[in-house]
Amino acid sequence: MVIKVGSNVLAHSNGGLDLGSIEQLTLQIATLNRQGMEIILVSSGAVAAGRTLITLPEKTDEISKRQLFAAVGQIKLINIYADKFATLGCICAQVLVTKDDFRDREHYINMKNCITTLLHNGVIPILNENDVISVTELMFTDNDELAGLVSSMVNADKLIILSNVNGIYNGSPGKSTSKLVPFIEYGDTGFENFISPEKSNFGRGGMLTKCSIAGKVASLGIPVQIANGRDENVLIDIFEDKPVGTLFKPRKNISSIKKWVAHSEGFVKGIVYIDEGAEKALQSAKPTSLLPVGIVKIEGSFKKGDIIKITDNSGRQLGVGKAQYNSEQAMELMRKKNEKALVHYDYLFLNDDQIK
Repeated sequence: MVIKVGSNVLAHSNGGLDLGSIEQLTLQIATLNRQGMEIILVSSGAVAAGRTLITLPEKTDEISKRQLFAAVGQIKLINIYADKFATLGCICAQVLVTKDDFRDREHYINMKNCITTLLHNGVIPILNENDVISVTELMFTDNDELAGLVSSMVNADKLIILSNVNGIYNGSPGKSTSKLVPFIEYGDTGFENFISPEKSNFGRGGMLTKCSIAGKVASLGIPVQIANGRDENVLIDIFEDKPVGTLFKPRKNISSIKKWVAHSEGFVKGIVYIDEGAEKALQSAKPTSLLPVGIVKIEGSFKKGDIIKITDNSGRQLGVGKAQYNSEQAMELMRKKNEKALVHYDYLFLNDDQIK
């Protein structure tokens, strides 16, 4: 299971870490860990912790502030986790990552193996974005995105996103007439009309981001539950299947390779436009690779192994895939029959992909 806990669960409203909240969280995780459950914790809170340790001149730019707060705060945060877990008989490990770590398939597998080794040895991995070096294009949207990527990578049985709200409501959460939505069927987007675009006090994301990530992870066959991390025994209640928060129901499961491809859209190196015949073939019930004969145009320069975007002739995105060869060779083979697939079916993820 992957559990993501946000800054608003771990920090006081006026700044600084809420040790009582962290203690409750670690106690529940340790209880589940002793029951044999393998848990990965994706934890925010480093920047919030750092703000209480050092005061910076007002002229300090925002990127430098974040880097400095994260650098000093991460030490405090992980030491608190280590101490809390140690008193409960558990060992935790720190894993700091950047978005770039997910781009290369080999690096992706190495990271997966590291986390798997920790879990198999009874260690609780605690992941956080490496804010010290993550700037601009290297940054995740927030730790919700990181949690989604990790859930996909380890093929988690469930992703739990803990915030300071109870879940998704069918109206404004502040209105007495609004009710909590217990579950959302896969593909249902009607709830988006009620989501506020506001971000949290300490983090970079908000409920809109959480729902977007939840929908994407659910599309990969992994159920996602959004719940209030400040509720007593919230994790225990979730694992006992009690009605807690909002559950995003998943679609049928897909392969781990396709999950990696699906989450690699941010690393697209080129665009391939295909004709109507190729589009119908890809979306048919029969597993089909992308062949050069159906390609009508190629934009950008890519190498073998790069992620490319696949669109119809008008530019509407159909999916993403891993290129079997470079863009120069693809240009030479374009519109030709009986040539090697540019994207093999195993490395192809369509926006409405279903297991066939």
